[in-house]
Amino acid sequence: AGAAAEARFISSAKGKGLFATKNIRKGETVFVERPVVSSQFLWNALYNYRACDHCLRALETAEENAQRLLGKSSLVLPHPEQCSIRKDLHQQCPRCQVMYCSAECRQAALEQYHQVLCLGPSRDDPTHPLNKLQEAWRNMHYPPETSSIMLMARMVATVKQAKDKEWWIKAFSQFCNKTANEEEEIVHKLLGDKFKGQLELLRLLFTEALYDEHLSRWFTPEGFRSLFALVGTNGQGIGTSSLSQWVHACDALDLPMLQREELDAFIDQLYKDIEKESGEFLNCEGSGLYVLQSCCNHSCIPNAETSFPENNFLLHLTALEDIEAGEEICISYLDCCQRERSRHSRNKILRENYLFTCSCPKCLVQADDADVTSDEEEEGEGETDDAELEDEMTDV
Repeated sequence: AGAAAEARFISSAKGKGLFATKNIRKGETVFVERPVVSSQFLWNALYNYRACDHCLRALETAEENAQRLLGKSSLVLPHPEQCSIRKDLHQQCPRCQVMYCSAECRQAALEQYHQVLCLGPSRDDPTHPLNKLQEAWRNMHYPPETSSIMLMARMVATVKQAKDKEWWIKAFSQFCNKTANEEEEIVHKLLGDKFKGQLELLRLLFTEALYDEHLSRWFTPEGFRSLFALVGTNGQGIGTSSLSQWVHACDALDLPMLQREELDAFIDQLYKDIEKESGEFLNCEGSGLYVLQSCCNHSCIPNAETSFPENNFLLHLTALEDIEAGEEICISYLDCCQRERSRHSRNKILRENYLFTCSCPKCLVQADDADVTSDEEEEGEGETDDAELEDEMTDV
């Protein structure tokens, strides 16, 4: 799958970049990538966004999903056969009852990290070290969520379980590392003004729950901060939804015109009603570490974008333009609205969230523009919501 693109070192300032190894056509999938490790966000799970504990595939049927988001158990979706959820395949861990979408995912989790993290009968015991760690994290990191302490826990558990520990430590070390000052800024961004005290509390709880002598450096104040910053910098948001899968399947149906119009109107109204009830939180959400995707640099005029069309953690990188062999493949860390703003506004967001100033062709062309934001942008300044950025949380 990695044949169309490869990571190359650009410079010490920019780090790595991803480059096309052959000509890629607009609309083509550049690669599909599985994360080294991933985890659902903790509030997301607490609020009953039911997802496979391993691959984040949504576990509710599209109808159950819509009923919950609407707060209306009587809702009936047309074309139920277009829902892709197979409940007959779902399995749970026999010891701690976490749910998986399939026997394959249960096995994969068990082989990689779940033996260490399985809470067994202590699943609901608030005094269990892992539960204390999760509770502390939830109290520091309210929605919209951009990261999870459990991603770090799964990294530790993976190394603990591995026969070849060095291989995994090396796998994690290839993600972008920051200087101590940058690490501090990232941690500050994730934890806010109380970050020093909070980080220390998290480190103590993390150590109590997971300490391992092979990884002793990860548990020191410096090592823990680095690990925290690594996840904060490289974590890519993952979103899955059985409802959106159903909508895509319905869009593809060949229907007579009148039925098509009825169905489209039903779906439009459904989304409006859900937005009133649940706001922007429609998906099962989590984050993962992706080796290739984390090498993608940002551009304000990206030639590729990431998505999760398989309703699980498999990341698809798709070309937005024709890309020639040897050309750098860039994604955007900003959403569409943010990309339309002035260079000054775009770079303010990028500096605050990703600690760099952009020098993509669009920014270079606009380099002489006045460094002031227009009036209507001033009003919108405060609205750069972390939620918008969190889909794009990725390596810089």
